[in-house]
Amino acid sequence: MNIFGIKINADRLYRLLFHLLFWGMLLGWPFLSSAGNEEFRRYVIKVFPVSLTNIPLFFLNTEWLAPKFLRKKGIPAYLLALLVLIVVFTCLQILMREWLLPDSGHHPWNRHLFITSIFVLLVTAIGTAYSLITGLAGQEKARQEERQERLQSELAFLRSQISPHFIFNILNSIVYLIRIRSAQAETVTIKLSELMRYMLYESANAQVPLEKEAEYLKNYIELQKLRFEDDVEVRFKAEGNAQGQLIEPMLMIPFVENAFKHGVGLIRHPVIDINLALDEEKLTFCVKNKAGPDMQEDKDSSSGIGLRNVKRRLELLYPTSHRLRLEKDGEWFVAELELKLIAE
Repeated sequence: MNIFGIKINADRLYRLLFHLLFWGMLLGWPFLSSAGNEEFRRYVIKVFPVSLTNIPLFFLNTEWLAPKFLRKKGIPAYLLALLVLIVVFTCLQILMREWLLPDSGHHPWNRHLFITSIFVLLVTAIGTAYSLITGLAGQEKARQEERQERLQSELAFLRSQISPHFIFNILNSIVYLIRIRSAQAETVTIKLSELMRYMLYESANAQVPLEKEAEYLKNYIELQKLRFEDDVEVRFKAEGNAQGQLIEPMLMIPFVENAFKHGVGLIRHPVIDINLALDEEKLTFCVKNKAGPDMQEDKDSSSGIGLRNVKRRLELLYPTSHRLRLEKDGEWFVAELELKLIAE
């Protein structure tokens, strides 16, 4: 949370506001209510030290009794300890009033016991509620941090899977190209170096500019075109302005990999159609490839490391801002991703 350009922890801010409000009312209200009544004002000033004893009462309860007894030894032990604390501070405040106002004319146990007990009980009740709320908030924060750590660990593992999986597929393509057209080996190696540079230096980031991801995708498609030449018809179309948008690295490449893996081979006149469209903050990425007669939708929608990986990353990073469709539509297998992007 930023206030006047200063970053402040929200939890600490709420605690500070609570203490300012609580102690301001408890200690300041008697002075406000005595305005215009000089005799009562003198009384408030004299007994003000009694009010100050509520501060150690509150913090002994919240910082010592609640952590030591309520959270570790249970409610009965806490209530017993709290009862002792209430009795001690009630007696202390009554004795202080008698000492500060020796000429009150009444025995302090008759005059002050009820009202003093009410105030002591009020302070301890608010302290207990405060301790319970902050304790529950701390537990929830710890659970959220634990979930976030597990999420980051899983994402790191998923990202680590993508790189070797992708390199393995690319190396297969290079071996094939070198075998049949050694003259293009240099061109292919240069393109591979560009792809690997992106993988090593960009994919480690949580988010990357969409322009770089699109360029990476284009380089991969060009590499596959070199491999298949006229054996496969590859169509790639990109529309919209990617500037200023961020995306999870290597999120789209598994769909293209899957198309080249299952959209060639025994298929007659193989065609791979890739469309990338941007509309404001929405990305639509569609990859279609001709499917063989024995290609099963349920098999291809979850087969391979790449698709399983990307589906899980989408669930973790874009749980409510993505729509993924993987299905066989006639002679085509369609992978379509709609994603709400994050602006830089």
